[in-house]
Amino acid sequence: MTTAARIRAMGTALGPDVLAACRALFDAEHSTLAAAVPALAADRVYGPHERHHLDLYGAPDGAPKPVLLFVHGGGFVQGDKGGPTGGGDGWPNANVGRMAAELGMVGAVMNYRLAPEYGWPAGAQDVGAAVAWLRAHADEYGGDPARIVVMGTSAGAVHVSGFLADSQAPAQVRGAVLLSGLYGYTPLDTKDERYYGDPALYPARMPRDAVTTTDVPLLVACAECDPPRFQAEFLGLLAERLERHGAIPRAALVSGHNHYTMAMHLGTSDRRLADEIAAFVKDVT
Repeated sequence: MTTAARIRAMGTALGPDVLAACRALFDAEHSTLAAAVPALAADRVYGPHERHHLDLYGAPDGAPKPVLLFVHGGGFVQGDKGGPTGGGDGWPNANVGRMAAELGMVGAVMNYRLAPEYGWPAGAQDVGAAVAWLRAHADEYGGDPARIVVMGTSAGAVHVSGFLADSQAPAQVRGAVLLSGLYGYTPLDTKDERYYGDPALYPARMPRDAVTTTDVPLLVACAECDPPRFQAEFLGLLAERLERHGAIPRAALVSGHNHYTMAMHLGTSDRRLADEIAAFVKDVT
């Protein structure tokens, strides 16, 4: 059975058993990748909180390179950047930084403050703080501070979208990649109140206006086996961008993947989404 067939057989459900099964599909390839692409720098501090750390991957020499900042998922309440000091998560999420390095970029993978201790808009604020740190320090690691693209998956895509609400975002980043995010087109899930707080405030706190009006170039992606809510969010964003701007943003529907494997497979032999990301970064930077 192919990897895609195994993923399709899992359906669209989320949960720890599905997460573990997805990870097992890519452990071998990512062990090889981790050995080939060690961290350039680990646990650089971008803010005052204990989770305000990021890791960097890439080559410090040669011409300054585009910087891809990755923001992990985890339902707002968990997750880690992985990597050499990754809190036990190992390669997940660090693989995105390694993929960026293989594509000739500097990859940065960040942690951020988690709910319920830190609710809205802490995640978006942390993305902004990490971007500001990279603008000040990327050149020390071979990156071009003027060519930053920010990318998130799931809750990370929500935080990137919230960052785009900042009026300064177009001057700070060249593009944004949103994988399987929530933007405000479906009702609030009760568990997400841990981040958003009072459900009555949910419509105003969702990043729908930010992603439909931003001048920052977008690449929006959804997985074939994403839960229906995430598929509806993807279609809602494309439809509203079409209505407002007369065109949809750059977009990808990734076959043979689910909510977890959208980010997990990056850096493996399945290069379809990685190639989309690489082409997008090249075009906007």
